[in-house]
Amino acid sequence: MRVLLDTSVLIGEDVPIDVEAAISVASITELHFGVLVAAHEDERARRVDRLAAVEAAFDPLPITVETARAWGRLAAAVAQRGGKPRRRQIDLAIAATAEVEGVPLLTHNLADFEIIKDLVDVRRP
Repeated sequence: MRVLLDTSVLIGEDVPIDVEAAISVASITELHFGVLVAAHEDERARRVDRLAAVEAAFDPLPITVETARAWGRLAAAVAQRGGKPRRRQIDLAIAATAEVEGVPLLTHNLADFEIIKDLVDVRRP
């Protein structure tokens, strides 16, 4: 089964098996941010190693115009449902990528997508 991995899965300990995994370029953004804000050298080094491994293992799916449209629709849905889309922009970009690709999004943070669970197929790994 083809799936999109959320950043939470990329930094987690459990590697999903028996899936054809892809990632969004938005996850690369989150991983770079995580490196840059690490408070301690040991943690920064660990994050750099993880980022390098992810970049070597995947060719991230881009944010295309079609993805941007889906992202806008998801952000609007969050706002219409009383949520705060600006606080979850990267999550919404990743969810939009999954929607456009027509694949489930695997995440350890189901709560982050609760408000749009009827719009995007979100699952635990």
